Amino acid sequence: MIPWTLLGTANIPNNGGELRLTQREQDFSIHLKGVRGELMNSRVHSSELALAELGCAHIQGIANARVLVGGLGMGFTLAAALKATLASSEVVVAELVPEIIEWNKGPLGECAGRPLADQRVRVYLGDVAELFKTNQATYDAVLLDIDNGPEGFTQASNNHLYSIESLLAIRQTLHTGGVLAIWSAWHDPKFALQLKKARFEVEVQTVRAHKGKGSRHTIYLARRT
Repeated sequence: MIPWTLLGTANIPNNGGELRLTQREQDFSIHLKGVRGELMNSRVHSSELALAELGCAHIQGIANARVLVGGLGMGFTLAAALKATLASSEVVVAELVPEIIEWNKGPLGECAGRPLADQRVRVYLGDVAELFKTNQATYDAVLLDIDNGPEGFTQASNNHLYSIESLLAIRQTLHTGGVLAIWSAWHDPKFALQLKKARFEVEVQTVRAHKGKGSRHTIYLARRT
């Protein structure tokens, strides 16, 4: 079997651990050093596409839509958000780890069709939570895929993003009718209730990890009414 080749490493801020990017032929993988299993694999990304397809369904054909993608990853959600919106749209992608941005500008970028090269994209290097402190209705859709779900896995500090206070702040940054879509590796009914307490209208979708097969992932769709 052809071995994996290490292409790069990156430290997650605030002692979040070391990310490792590897390649084997046309496949790329990102995993967290010392943790079993992968965080991302370029062959398995159907649910990342679904996050944007479901989260942006209400703005297809709408001019000047603004979308925020929290977490660049391998670029699949960003690419799907661009596909779901018009040429007049703007898509902001927030990424905490600078090396992930550079990897997507390099060989990893081919996997998703190099979405960072799209002129509609604006990159924000930093914690996506900082963008929710404006209390101004800015976005038509917010797509979050920053961890394995509503409970911090890669970084316990991500838990704060899903508190009632943070969800209310996110709600304030959405236009009326706007949608917050959150990717999760599992379904937690308590989190759906948390979203409802933050005054969202909530729908939960189950999607497959890879073209109708593989692990079942959850997309929370929370609409500001």
